[in-house]
Amino acid sequence: MISIARNITAASWFNNTIVAVILAAGLVVGLETYPANMEKWGDELHLANAIILWIFIIEIVLKWVALMPRPWTFFKDPWNVFDFVIVALSLLPVGSEAVTVVRLFRLLRVLRLLRALPALQILVNSLLKSIPSMGYVGVLLGLLFYIYAVAAVFLFGSNDPWHFKDLQTAFVTLFGVVTLEGWTDIMYIQMFGCNVYPGPGGEAECLHPRAMPVGGAFFFISFVLVGTMVILNLFIGVIMNGMEEAKSEQEDARVADLGGKPDLKDDFFQLNRQLTELQERLRRIEKQALEQK
Repeated sequence: MISIARNITAASWFNNTIVAVILAAGLVVGLETYPANMEKWGDELHLANAIILWIFIIEIVLKWVALMPRPWTFFKDPWNVFDFVIVALSLLPVGSEAVTVVRLFRLLRVLRLLRALPALQILVNSLLKSIPSMGYVGVLLGLLFYIYAVAAVFLFGSNDPWHFKDLQTAFVTLFGVVTLEGWTDIMYIQMFGCNVYPGPGGEAECLHPRAMPVGGAFFFISFVLVGTMVILNLFIGVIMNGMEEAKSEQEDARVADLGGKPDLKDDFFQLNRQLTELQERLRRIEKQALEQK
């Protein structure tokens, strides 16, 4: 029984089946968002949910049996804990008044794709590894927002109270600016004055117009350059670095699963690809040499 469970859980068809079931679970939850579907196929959708839930339960049981005589090692893998929690939430006894909560629990099943697809695991692990570094970048971005928000209230608060009447409003406005959402209109209000270029509040909000052609342009262009082009790109760099670390750890774990021995098949294909690239490069060099003659 234990050997059968190990063979099943290690088989590629088993993992592919689980991926298909996860996709089916997401589809069923999506169909439940339409009242017409629930009226017409409500019983069928409930039956499909029950079948999907039992498949997930069987999957967990098989994995427990495969780990005998130490089934508790199942919970040493965070992804196994994640799967178990989702199934446990779906089994919670709730009444009809909590139907919405139950549907949300069912929606969590789609997140199991993170476990089923290794590429998604790398992305999630890279994000988790990037959190500490992203925190420092976030602090830097927060300081930039604070400095510019305070300056914006002093400079543009009287001319454009719709966007810069106080500190919290300025924060929200600058967040829109850093995402490049309509930032030029906000800049033109400060450059030409609210009486010439009215803001969303119209003339009712334009009580003290003040045009700042140079200061307004410099303020917003510098904020976009520093906030968007520099600091936000730091987040991308941090995530890419975390992705490289996650890939390296996954490769180390794969080698460890092979008993410390590298996968010779992958090495062969990698060396063969490099050899092909070298041969192509030699042909190009030879062709260039013949042309020069």
